[in-house]
Amino acid sequence: MSTPLEQQTDEREALQSIYEGDERFKEIDATTFQYKYGEEDDYKSFLVELKWGEKYPDEAPTINMNTFYNRSLLPAVKEGIQAALSTEAEQWLGCGMTYTLFECLKDNLEQLTAAQPESAPSVAIVDEGVGALKISDADAEADARKKEPKKEQLTKAQKRRQWERSDHKGDRARGWDWVDLVKHLSQTGSKDDAQSSTEISTSTPALHPLNN
Repeated sequence: MSTPLEQQTDEREALQSIYEGDERFKEIDATTFQYKYGEEDDYKSFLVELKWGEKYPDEAPTINMNTFYNRSLLPAVKEGIQAALSTEAEQWLGCGMTYTLFECLKDNLEQLTAAQPESAPSVAIVDEGVGALKISDADAEADARKKEPKKEQLTKAQKRRQWERSDHKGDRARGWDWVDLVKHLSQTGSKDDAQSSTEISTSTPALHPLNN
């Protein structure tokens, strides 16, 4: 009687011969095999991976449905396919069953993928949310602009005076306000001097000539 290892060697050679030229079949390593169902761009397409353990075929192979290729497959559909393979494997314990498991799915594809949608779910709701977000942002910006204090509007004469007081680069030259300052001090000083003169004349007693 053949050992599990010998049976695996014979079955591996048989699989290589049967699936030669079949691009849907792929041998990952000496004990791991994959088969793809459906077209590449079909949303119902999926991939089955079977891995032999040390005691295979006396025990069922490990069934992997969580490959990256199956990322769009609904969990319920994955579970249904895995359950169908497990049930079939129980009937073939002790015999090479990889080819049988791969082929049994071909006859039940329509039934096994009935719950899988034909295309990806619509993302219209997400798009509407993004659009609403953009509108809200625009409204917020408009409100912010309304709240900004309005700049004082200068007349042409005021702008000309500012320009003449600057260095014509937007910066005011040193001493630009000295004229106004001197003028202010002169006016203030005149009033103070006049007041001081008045106080002095008032407080100083009149002088009378001496009688000789």
